[in-house]
Amino acid sequence: MPQPVHPADTVHAVDTVESYYAPQYLDGFPAAAECDTSLGSISGLPVMEVPAGGEALHFARSPLHDTPSMALLLVGLLAVALCYHTGHKYIENFFHYMFSTRRRENLFEDHTVHETSIQAALVANTCIVEGFIIYFAVQLLWPVFAPSLQQGIFLHVVAYTGLALVFYAAQWVVYKVLGYTFLDSVGSRLWIDGFKASQAFLGLALLPVLVLLMLYPANGKLLLSVAALLYLVGRLVFVIKGFRIFYGNLTSIIYFLLYLCAVEIVPLVLVTGLTYWISGILQSIDI
Repeated sequence: MPQPVHPADTVHAVDTVESYYAPQYLDGFPAAAECDTSLGSISGLPVMEVPAGGEALHFARSPLHDTPSMALLLVGLLAVALCYHTGHKYIENFFHYMFSTRRRENLFEDHTVHETSIQAALVANTCIVEGFIIYFAVQLLWPVFAPSLQQGIFLHVVAYTGLALVFYAAQWVVYKVLGYTFLDSVGSRLWIDGFKASQAFLGLALLPVLVLLMLYPANGKLLLSVAALLYLVGRLVFVIKGFRIFYGNLTSIIYFLLYLCAVEIVPLVLVTGLTYWISGILQSIDI
């Protein structure tokens, strides 16, 4: 029969088997000079510079941060995309409509019969893009309207888009009347086709500039200058085509110069004044 083991005998056996661990630093830690590392004076430690004080910068909102405004821009692009499959021939013939003054069409040229939808979509896209660019131009030219612009972004964009649409419609009516008065049906059609094509192409050309404006608003002066240059080039293309259609003799040059002043220059001055007037009205509204 096995004998019971007493607990004291067990503790004594463990103590004899395990080695004894002597504690260190019974009298405290050694002096700093005997340690592996030493700390110098606190005055010699690196000090973080305190940033210069100043007022907090105000976050400037733009159409890029406004959901309804971006939805409006995407609707214009979506309309162009949906109409492209039936009107792609019109886009392919942009340069033909902008430059050609040939009065008799080639029988072998392929023209689509679904041009109305793609023209409407392209014109809507152009007016929307121009509305956005006018928004940035007003913010740069007239800083007094900046607070109102940032509070009611969508309202301003819609107002400027409507202004661009009204300006396009007014130009179309004027060109129709002038073409009916001074040209025959073929010449009038060629002139109106050049106007529609140049405006449609202008919207597509301004779209990358608008994207850069929304992403890099600090470069607004440069980008708005590029937008103005593109608009000027589009108008020059249309004016040159009109001159080729209207020119018949020296007297026609005088009429054409009058046309430039009355139809191409004065309306831009009026639109600038209307833009300022609309901005003032929107600023007075409690948005």
